[in-house]
Amino acid sequence: MAYGRGLGVTRAAMAGVSGLFLAAGAMAQAVAPAAAAASAAVAAKPTFNGGDTAWLLVSTVLVLLMTIPGLMLFYSGMVRTKNALSLIAHTFAAAAVVTIVWALVGYSLAFTVGNPWVGGLDRLFAANLIGASVGAHPSAPTVPESAFFLFQMAFAIITFALIIGATAERMRLSATIFFAGLWTVVVYAPVAHWIWEPGGWLNALGHMDFAGGTVVHIAAGSSGLVAAMVIGPRIGFGKEPMVPHNLLITVLGAGLLWAGWFGFNAGSAFEASSRAVGALLATQVAACMGALAWGFCEFVKRNQMSVLGMATGAIAGLIAVTPASGFVGIVGAVSIGLAAGVICFVAVTKFKTVTGIDDSLDVFALHGIGGLVGTVLTPVFALTEIAPVTATVWTNLMGAVAVFVYAGVATWVILMVIKPIAGLRVDATSEKIGLDVSQHGEMLSSGQ
Repeated sequence: MAYGRGLGVTRAAMAGVSGLFLAAGAMAQAVAPAAAAASAAVAAKPTFNGGDTAWLLVSTVLVLLMTIPGLMLFYSGMVRTKNALSLIAHTFAAAAVVTIVWALVGYSLAFTVGNPWVGGLDRLFAANLIGASVGAHPSAPTVPESAFFLFQMAFAIITFALIIGATAERMRLSATIFFAGLWTVVVYAPVAHWIWEPGGWLNALGHMDFAGGTVVHIAAGSSGLVAAMVIGPRIGFGKEPMVPHNLLITVLGAGLLWAGWFGFNAGSAFEASSRAVGALLATQVAACMGALAWGFCEFVKRNQMSVLGMATGAIAGLIAVTPASGFVGIVGAVSIGLAAGVICFVAVTKFKTVTGIDDSLDVFALHGIGGLVGTVLTPVFALTEIAPVTATVWTNLMGAVAVFVYAGVATWVILMVIKPIAGLRVDATSEKIGLDVSQHGEMLSSGQ
């Protein structure tokens, strides 16, 4: 009896242990898919490169310095004393507005998957860009997407800030504020998506724009031209001298732009690599060639080389090499800088006289024409040992024309919307007094 009872207990115990093993097996089978999914998620999480991230953050700061204070000084030194502070006010306001709009919706429309024309809303309000779970954008796989977001934000800021030069000395600050927000959403974000987002229609065609010859300079040049036409010429345009009030400030601004352009172009490699180094070298060479070419043109025309001319020539070289900087070698950089210096010199010295359009600080003649020169010449001098050559002259020209037309038409529509809401231009009395005093209650000096 005792033996039978013991055997029964043993069998019961063995059955219990067997049940435990079966339950554990079932649990293991249930947990396995979850564990596999977790492992896959860990494996899918991008591995960030500290050097690449540091370089992109430094480049972001350099590009931000191009606007404040680089472009701010470059522009304000070229207007009359009575309007110098107004240029600074418009630039500050534009930078603030574009930053907010970029974080809310601009980045998402530009750099998320949507359709060939515009992105989606996956990054609305900068969603999933902050915190430990941040991923990487396909265009910059070795850095956090938040760093990519900041770098592209700096580009959006300076692109609109360029347009301010076309309407200088007569546009209302309130109009600039509305213009900055709408233009970032309606023009800049779609154009950036077309060319720089892998799903964009011009990207799919192979359009080559390494750092913004089309996205930045052609778009800004076209919009500046249309804005100047819509708002009309300054009082006294073509009848009285409107000379720069402080060339030292302008040259200081040009120097800051030049230095910041290294982040603008070399940073567009999105990595600390030989391609970034090559882009930086091409940038320096093209700028120097542009300065010399412009100076030579001035010497031929009037037997003198001006400081403003050489500074402007350097900017022309920098503009033109922007789309090509990550694709060309020394020969290409020299050739593009030379072409830009000569062609932009002719455009700047002839455009206003021929057309009668008061593009105050030559945004179209410098950025629009310089961007077009660089965009068209990029496939001509691109080297396959640096990167694949995906475009022909025709491909890039087609993209340039598409962006030029779209930016111009959209800008006209935006300004027509703003006009009844905020007005576009200050009144004649305010313009004659100067925007510094009439609009901001401040002044640099009593000179005009």
